Amino acid sequence: MRVTELARAGGVTAETVRHYTREGLLRPCRDPRNGYHLYDAEALGRLRFIDCLRSLGVGLPEIKKILTWADQDSPPVVDSYTPLADQRCHVRLRIQELQAIARWLDHTIHDDAPRAPSLRQLIEALGSAQPAIVTDGPRSGHP
Repeated sequence: MRVTELARAGGVTAETVRHYTREGLLRPCRDPRNGYHLYDAEALGRLRFIDCLRSLGVGLPEIKKILTWADQDSPPVVDSYTPLADQRCHVRLRIQELQAIARWLDHTIHDDAPRAPSLRQLIEALGSAQPAIVTDGPRSGHP
């Protein structure tokens, strides 16, 4: 894949791919015919992994260390790697939030809207201390 193809597949901009390449996070090979950077499926996996970590607030220097450990096929380091281990609760919360949104979408797409929470209830639940508590019960208290 070329830069733009990788960017599209990874849901980022081409400049993001170029930046990660300059930082050494992505390692393309060169097309001998024209010198273009070419990326494989592993690069897409790395890009998605980087994007996930960035969304958790992990900085590029820390991501570079994590990818170095992965490249060396080192044993898991999460227990000793505090910046990543500290994100465990945040990761679980994000999963719950996304699952709540997915359940709501499933209900609305499958014409199951009467059993789905209202959009307002979903938004309120996501803003509460426990956003994953979005049930499939009838709508109450909202027109």
